[in-house]
Amino acid sequence: MVTAITALAAPATDPSAVAFASRRPGERFFCWEQPERDGTALAALGRVHSLEAEGPERFATVAEAWRRLAAAAVADGPDPGAGGLPAPRASGLVAVGGFAFAPDGGSTPDWEGFPAASLTVPEVALARRGDDVRVTFAALAAPDDTPDDVAARVERRARELRAAPLPLLDPAPAAPARVAGTMPPEHYVDAVARAVERIAAGELEKVVLARTVDVHAAVAHDPAAVFGVLREAFPGCYVVCAGMGEAALVMASPELLVRREGQRASTVALAGSTRRSADPAVDDHLGEQLLRSAKDRSEQAIVARAIRRTLARRAVWVAAADEPVIVRMANIQHLATPIRAQLADPVGAVDLAGDLHPTPATGGEPRERAVAAIPALEGLDRGWYAGTLGWTDAAEDGELCVALRCALLRGRLARCYAGVGVVRDSDPAAELAETEIKLQALLPVLSG
Repeated sequence: MVTAITALAAPATDPSAVAFASRRPGERFFCWEQPERDGTALAALGRVHSLEAEGPERFATVAEAWRRLAAAAVADGPDPGAGGLPAPRASGLVAVGGFAFAPDGGSTPDWEGFPAASLTVPEVALARRGDDVRVTFAALAAPDDTPDDVAARVERRARELRAAPLPLLDPAPAAPARVAGTMPPEHYVDAVARAVERIAAGELEKVVLARTVDVHAAVAHDPAAVFGVLREAFPGCYVVCAGMGEAALVMASPELLVRREGQRASTVALAGSTRRSADPAVDDHLGEQLLRSAKDRSEQAIVARAIRRTLARRAVWVAAADEPVIVRMANIQHLATPIRAQLADPVGAVDLAGDLHPTPATGGEPRERAVAAIPALEGLDRGWYAGTLGWTDAAEDGELCVALRCALLRGRLARCYAGVGVVRDSDPAAELAETEIKLQALLPVLSG
């Protein structure tokens, strides 16, 4: 049985900094932030229990295992904060983790330690909203444990927690990093061209294709330093670091897969993109061009339509904006359509994520046919890239985002991933250029 207790932490506590400074060698850790959203953050350390699965039903299997564990757990509820405001979301007993893109997960050594589906109940979780920070300690109580035994384990872990600023990237590394594509650019251009042919033949409406670039550094990449740069540079994104053994997946993703709050679910259809400009007038012009682009509007409509259709099966009503809007990140701007739904039944966040994954923004349309075509066209192992990462609580509320603009760090190697949606009007050279824009979220950080 899992037991958990939640307490107030000092308002100045930086959850991610505590997690990076306090993690034990090789243990799992998880940091999740969206800084612009009132400092929203969740950081988790250690492992009380793991929920893992593989196959097409992996979301449902893990969701059911979490329901059983949470129902049997003994956990106090977080008290209201100042002024009677509710505690930050993700306070209390939580499970954190991720799901691979493919049902059976990654098959190459790169993704060793990252199961097809993995939620972890952490020993320590720190949740923040604004100045309200809560810390939750969890422990697994065996039948022969006394309350003092459990308390001693919690106290021992609590004494290990310390706060230290996130480390900085080395501004002058001893040797420059080497950046190289895992396949020549021509391979990607050819893959897009073959996809366009299949779309023109009526086999597909859209398919998403990714490519990878490796950064070989002179010394091991530091996940904490990379995370610190990303949360400063991309405060509107989901900035996440998931550490699994000796490897860590870091990302600054613009895309929410699903947020569940009681009977309400929300998401964003995100597809169609263009570059940014330092000149405000040029930047606005690029955004207007994106809004008027028939190719990008078509790609965006495919994603929004599929999401609405999927949510409608679970909902009393689904509402979406009539027109997409422009959302701007540090290096790129996207077309986005916010979508909300009132759920007909109390469906949990992980189950909803399983319904939606993969949306046409990361897979394609029709879903099954596009997903089946991706491996042969791409020629790479996606692993957790284009999968989903996030958290869920004992009430099955939660938030999961899509693993985009990410890099897998393992020692001195960082593998960066970027993809684009291919539709009938796609130009292979232009799609290659779009991946270069997306790779700029991480390549400058990793290559020095």
